[in-house]
Amino acid sequence: MTISVCMIVKNEAQVLDRCLSSLQGLYEELIIVDTGSTDQTKEIASKYTDKIYDYHWIDDFADARNFAFSKCSMDYIYSVDADEELNALNRQRFMELKQALLPDVEIVQMWYLNATEENTTENYDRDLRPKLFKRQRGFTWIDPIHESVNLIPVVYDSDIEILHKPVGNHAGRDFRVFERTVEKGLRLSKKLLHMYARELYISGEQDDFLKAEDFFKMALKENGRDEEEQMECYCVLARCALFRNDAEEMFRYALKNIATTPCAEVCMTLGNFYEGKDDLEEASIWYLNAFSEAAPIISKECGENLPKEGLIRCYSGLAERMPEYAAVYEQQLQMLLA
Repeated sequence: MTISVCMIVKNEAQVLDRCLSSLQGLYEELIIVDTGSTDQTKEIASKYTDKIYDYHWIDDFADARNFAFSKCSMDYIYSVDADEELNALNRQRFMELKQALLPDVEIVQMWYLNATEENTTENYDRDLRPKLFKRQRGFTWIDPIHESVNLIPVVYDSDIEILHKPVGNHAGRDFRVFERTVEKGLRLSKKLLHMYARELYISGEQDDFLKAEDFFKMALKENGRDEEEQMECYCVLARCALFRNDAEEMFRYALKNIATTPCAEVCMTLGNFYEGKDDLEEASIWYLNAFSEAAPIISKECGENLPKEGLIRCYSGLAERMPEYAAVYEQQLQMLLA
């Protein structure tokens, strides 16, 4: 089979050469679509291909990828981001796949290894993602951010591992796309509502939550939002109310979640609230619920490291305040730190 490597880029001079050099010899065609670079991105790309196209950015990754796909002419399209890399082992696996892939296969999934220190949306370090697409199937990308392919194809799960090695955090860019999509009056799909909530919890600052507050309030009123979407909205809105020091509204949304199946995100918010009131005993109860009783629905950190850190702060403070119970709290601390 023949392969078109297809990329959309903007200001990727720091990583583009690393990415493209790791792909040399694996493809017959390289398509670069630039969305407005002001650094040396296009000069670096020109060392590898003359098929460089300009694209006017409209806050829609799916539209950009559809444009890039339209320029490809080989049997399969390998969709690559500039901060990805294939090492020697996975280059060999890729070559073996290229020689042996059955023509019935329409999508090949590859393992995506995330650099979690710069990760903005994922709750995992390694996951399968669709990366290689049969061109003649006519794949269409949907959703303006965290775009995906809108077809049910024949899929093959390969053993190829792609190293995702970003040099910076893309959360600010993503939040701007979310905000502009909402400003246009577009309804976010269930997937994008979840991705927006997840990105807020994993990498959002207080200001990012507050900018999103009106959207999540509106989403609760939209027809067709299921219980899962509603619970995610309650999590975000309880957090927003906490940031605004509005205890009444925070409890209004938190209780809507607790009345059904409490989630770790709401337990964390309540723990933060009581810790902020210097009520360490009550805060520790909610952190413990987040850590060992409730499951996270948005961010795994709300059920793991964050409540654990909260419990350590609370137990340490309580041991100092109540020396008669210090031994008990010290024991609990040792169990947490074990």
